[in-house]
Amino acid sequence: MSTTTPLITADLVAVDLAATDRTDVTRRLIDLLAAAGRVTDADGFAADVAAREAQMATGMPGGVGLPHARSEHVVVPSLAVGKLAQGVDWGAPDGPARLVFLIAAPASGDADHLQILAALARRLVHESFRTSLLEAPDAATVAQIVTREVVPS
Repeated sequence: MSTTTPLITADLVAVDLAATDRTDVTRRLIDLLAAAGRVTDADGFAADVAAREAQMATGMPGGVGLPHARSEHVVVPSLAVGKLAQGVDWGAPDGPARLVFLIAAPASGDADHLQILAALARRLVHESFRTSLLEAPDAATVAQIVTREVVPS
């Protein structure tokens, strides 16, 4: 992990996100990454994420979507989070996702994104973690919870 750029900041969190489908959700999260200067080509990264999703749906039990991709369009390992007002089908067996975590990793990076994915997955199996995110009042709180629970210190 880069010691200078945090994995997640409040400007990478969308709360009360209204979206129609997983492509729409993913695109809105990519736009946050692009606005923050973490993705150089939003369309290019969207294509990389879509290709990864086409291999296998990344829905997890508990109402979670975990899209992720390594891409030459990603500048620094990043995590964007969307809290959806209405769940969106992400291919999970137990229904739609209300929390979506988009992991963006540079193509040249090592296994950073897999470590992030594993740490996030370990926390997401705990209902208390998901609930704390769903109940968080604002983007800053979501970023703080994820940083505390997921980012290796």
